[in-house]
Amino acid sequence: MIEKELLLTARRNLPEHLRVLAEKYPATSWQTHPNFSDLASFWLERHSMFRELIKRIKELSLSKIDNRETERFQAELSRYSGFFLEQLHGHHTIEDQHFFPQLSKLDPRLDRAFEILDSDHEELHFYINEFGEKTNVVLMSGQDKDQDRDNINHLFETHVNFEKFLHRHLTDEEEIIVPLILEYDPDLRH
Repeated sequence: MIEKELLLTARRNLPEHLRVLAEKYPATSWQTHPNFSDLASFWLERHSMFRELIKRIKELSLSKIDNRETERFQAELSRYSGFFLEQLHGHHTIEDQHFFPQLSKLDPRLDRAFEILDSDHEELHFYINEFGEKTNVVLMSGQDKDQDRDNINHLFETHVNFEKFLHRHLTDEEEIIVPLILEYDPDLRH
């Protein structure tokens, strides 16, 4: 069970004792480390893609609120949101079923960190569902302009919160995973 202060929606960062490898390998040194592999690079690229997508989706919603949206709003919201949620779900599935079980064996000091990441995925699953549901409500907007305005405002609020939670999770995950890769240079192809 994860303590309340370590839940994704409550924490500001990982406890210091779980950042032991992050302290040894600060992010500014990752890409120049000899063990910085294609896996580490791919992981960071995927995280960067998720950050860019949620930013773009949030901007789309804001454009609708500010009456700056184009006629392509619904198509773009549908396309970007669908791709984002599908890719995020797939990414978490691969982590949960393949990478986390292998990486967690490398350093017992980080067992609790992997429990936190697993808990994050469970929490994010709830927000992924909420994100999808509120997106669908906006995409199926009706003739009631007041209700449509409320719906897009709720969706934008969901995007803002999701971005905050996702950023916290991605940052913490990077501070666990990338330093582990640098420290142990694991072969995760199996």
